[in-house]
Amino acid sequence: MKKLADLKFSEIYPLYLKKVTKKNRSEDELLQIISWLTNYSFDQIKELSESEVTFAEFFDGCQLTPDASKITGVICGVRVEEIQDPLTQKIRYLDKVVDELAKNKSIEKIMRS
Repeated sequence: MKKLADLKFSEIYPLYLKKVTKKNRSEDELLQIISWLTNYSFDQIKELSESEVTFAEFFDGCQLTPDASKITGVICGVRVEEIQDPLTQKIRYLDKVVDELAKNKSIEKIMRS
């Protein structure tokens, strides 16, 4: 089984997109929350989603929003705020905001504004 860090962003992005569009959310909304979390532009996210970059490289190259620490809750049975490994926590922050988008939470609430 691949480690989370070794997964390619290009393998996971389509799954995120499918998850949110199935719930009548748009790709622009997905890009908006990923951009908020990572400070990547929409174009950078699209480029990265078509590249061979791993999650480790994806998060190494970004500037996480200071509001990321406000992301709380359970993902895969684990509280995101209690995850000790910094990279795993960043990946789970991303999973959590994508879940919130798919659950029809408003963009403002997802972005903790």
